[in-house]
Amino acid sequence: MDYSYVFLILLLPLLSFLALGLAGMKLSHKAAGLIGTTSLGIVTVLSYYTAICYFTADRGADGAFATLVPYNFTWLPLGDLNFDLGILLDPISVVMLIVISTVSLMVHIYSFGYMHGEKGFQRYYAYLSLFTMSMLGLVVATNIFQMYLFWELVGVSSYLLIGFYYPLQAAVSASKKAFIVTRFADMFFLIGILIFGYYTGSFSFSFAGDVVMGSGTTPFIPVDVVKAVAAGGFILPTALVLMFIGGAGKSAMFPLHIWLPDAMEGPTPVSALIHAATMVVAGVFQIARLFPLWIEYAPGQMSIIVWVGVFTAFYAAAVACAQSDIKRVLAFSTISQIAFMMVSLGVCLPGHEAVLDNHTQLGYMASMFHLFTHAMFKACLFLGAGCIIHAVHSNEMSTMGGLRKYMPVTHVTFLISCLAISGIPPFSGFFSKDEIITACFAYSPVVGWIMTGIAAMTAFYMFRLYYGIFWGTENKELHEHHTPHEAPLTMTVPLIILTVITVTCGWALNFGSFISASGQDYQIHLDTQVAITSCVIAVISIALATYIYKGEKQPIADMLYKRFPTLHRAAYKRFYMDEIWMFITHKIIFRCVSTPIAWFDRHVVDGTFDFMAWGANEAGETIRPWQSGDVRRYAVWFLTGTVALTLVLLCI
Repeated sequence: MDYSYVFLILLLPLLSFLALGLAGMKLSHKAAGLIGTTSLGIVTVLSYYTAICYFTADRGADGAFATLVPYNFTWLPLGDLNFDLGILLDPISVVMLIVISTVSLMVHIYSFGYMHGEKGFQRYYAYLSLFTMSMLGLVVATNIFQMYLFWELVGVSSYLLIGFYYPLQAAVSASKKAFIVTRFADMFFLIGILIFGYYTGSFSFSFAGDVVMGSGTTPFIPVDVVKAVAAGGFILPTALVLMFIGGAGKSAMFPLHIWLPDAMEGPTPVSALIHAATMVVAGVFQIARLFPLWIEYAPGQMSIIVWVGVFTAFYAAAVACAQSDIKRVLAFSTISQIAFMMVSLGVCLPGHEAVLDNHTQLGYMASMFHLFTHAMFKACLFLGAGCIIHAVHSNEMSTMGGLRKYMPVTHVTFLISCLAISGIPPFSGFFSKDEIITACFAYSPVVGWIMTGIAAMTAFYMFRLYYGIFWGTENKELHEHHTPHEAPLTMTVPLIILTVITVTCGWALNFGSFISASGQDYQIHLDTQVAITSCVIAVISIALATYIYKGEKQPIADMLYKRFPTLHRAAYKRFYMDEIWMFITHKIIFRCVSTPIAWFDRHVVDGTFDFMAWGANEAGETIRPWQSGDVRRYAVWFLTGTVALTLVLLCI
């Protein structure tokens, strides 16, 4: 199969960004939106066509899909270490093309209605195109260096979109916060890349196996793992852990999660794109892409991924139970679900004789499966939240309640997505989350039960959110002044499409046939005991949320709030993590580190150079009379010097 057209998948959104960025203000809102949406529509068609061609092609002799490189060229040769740019197609990159293009297209269509009449409409669509192109470039990168280039472009794009409403101070602060926190994490990613490149002599992902290079491509230098291991057993594990810190920042793992809830200051469709298909899944993709190195050379360090993910999942779920802003509930839900994916990758330890057995296959496959299903129902939830905010002009649940009779389409699609994320069959979230929990039990019963409990918390806080919006106490006074209404078709059609995918993709797809740790066909088998247990616990959690929050009054919730006000406030304030970071940065880093360094810079470094400048100036002033232009004075100095030199020579 000829994949020579795949460069268009990156080129079209790039051209859309340039066209809208340079000439957007001369275009009408409709024309700008059509340009951005049409380009993404073509990208989506090309992505689906690529996936169909790739996954229907014959497998290799080992039963795995081929790794194809239609394009690759040396951008910057640097001795034995080359910086390459290209396009790589393998199972996870092809699936990510589907995820990114689908969600991005839905966001582009949805934004026609949501952003209608907004100032900066053309600029918004330009940023969307840049964001999508950056993530597409990240997932098809042929090497770690190229991944890092697009990784940083994703960060820049998120900064621009989170701060889209730049006249608002909250939006500006949120964009700066996201940029600074993720740049801090990216510093570790870069250090890890440099260590990796220095000791292996390459930035390539090619650890073993055949790579099919396209005609005219520059063959990249494979990773010399033997050289890396010979350099020291700690080298690759150290590099991988440093790169994981970069991924943890991008995917908002604790304690680098603080930027993501504030990212809600951007337009709601942007939140859907960030949380479902682009920025926060970049860290998960990074671990999956480097998985062969992790599994072979740093299996002991994978426990770091597991326990960071476990704690993050619990922490985010606990905070979500107390939030009143519907977008922040969904934001912490995203943090928790991304942590599920991280844990699933981390529990993939090799079996006997370090082979990729079913245990390893399951965790890897389940993580990517959940990434796929979560992208669809989380995008639906965020876009549904946008419809709700569009109807009531507020993010707070106190302004909602009883909206099911005003917004039937949003109500049904939101409910189905809540059931999916709660792990209720036959929706997609049940299948992917059940596989993750099964992999966790295979790794450790303790981890399995903890993740089961967190899944129960997920069902509880999602239906707390659902009942707070669509049932509960209706704010009749507010609704009398502004009657809520269903969103236009441009906003509801994407919800319906994403809901259809959510309903069908779990049982209709054997995801293990597309992605597995070994690349070979992996048949998914539900663990009946785990499935029944998780379903029962999820149903109990939903029933508990129904009992507490469905009615017009919530006496139990009020009683719990009065009995545990400190705990509720701590959860509402995110357990004061923002305040802790502010204390660390302002009281410790700024006061104890930055201030002494600034003093040293001003008084020692600057003082030294100021003294040198003052000395040079004074010396110049002192010898200025020597250059008076008076010939007689020059003669005197000449004769004096001559006599002095003669006396010195005579004395010697």
